[in-house]
Amino acid sequence: MNKNKNYSVEIIRYSVPADQRASFEKAYNSAAEFLQSSPFCLGYEIIHGTDEPSNYIVRIHWTSTEDHLNGFRKSKEFGSFFNLVKPFYSNIQEMKHYELTSTIWSK
Repeated sequence: MNKNKNYSVEIIRYSVPADQRASFEKAYNSAAEFLQSSPFCLGYEIIHGTDEPSNYIVRIHWTSTEDHLNGFRKSKEFGSFFNLVKPFYSNIQEMKHYELTSTIWSK
């Protein structure tokens, strides 16, 4: 991950029914190429709930919130990305930007 601590983290929480999970994961696997080709995307991950299997969290690291909203979202990559994940738009429970705090640790 980028050593610059000033980047923005977008959190998208989804509730995805069991019969849509495979399609959801396939859509994001396909959409990943458009995140990877964007100069504004620093990385991403998708985690799946084990206690509540319908829950997914998508975490995307952007160079800044401004770059995400006015760079990526106005790029040709966004249209292709959005077309793939759009079928799950109504499953979104939260879509917000966050910044890192000084409290962070990892091994």
